[in-house]
Amino acid sequence: MKKLGLIILFMGITSTGFCQLKSRKFEAIDGLQQIQKRRIIVFIHTDWCQFCQRMKSTTFKNQEIIQKLNSDFYFIDLNAEEKRDISFNNQVFKYQPSGNNVGINELAVQLGTINNQIVYPVLCVLNDKNEIILQYSNYLNATDFKLLLEKLKE
Repeated sequence: MKKLGLIILFMGITSTGFCQLKSRKFEAIDGLQQIQKRRIIVFIHTDWCQFCQRMKSTTFKNQEIIQKLNSDFYFIDLNAEEKRDISFNNQVFKYQPSGNNVGINELAVQLGTINNQIVYPVLCVLNDKNEIILQYSNYLNATDFKLLLEKLKE
């Protein structure tokens, strides 16, 4: 009887408490949009940005945010210093070195540049035609991010 109770408790925790954020690849977006049209939220960050890492460890761990992103949007996690070629919107975006082991992917430049500069983290929201409808460059806590998601869903 104890085993049955533990199994039920474990199943309840795993089905409600450990929801994972689904991060998509740019290459998959066209096919996903054919199945269901959604806005795309691109989180542009670097490994060295403290505010980026804080958003990853707090805002993007919030269960309400995870649920809203997974159900209403396509979420893409883009490291601005990604070295692989990225195919998106009938273009190939390449890594552009700017020094010794330093550089940025062209797609991060295209989606993250605001007023001729990139300040991390950047949230870039695209409509279902891959057009930029919002760019936001700053840390967002869970409460503010939830408000943004509600406005974007309208």
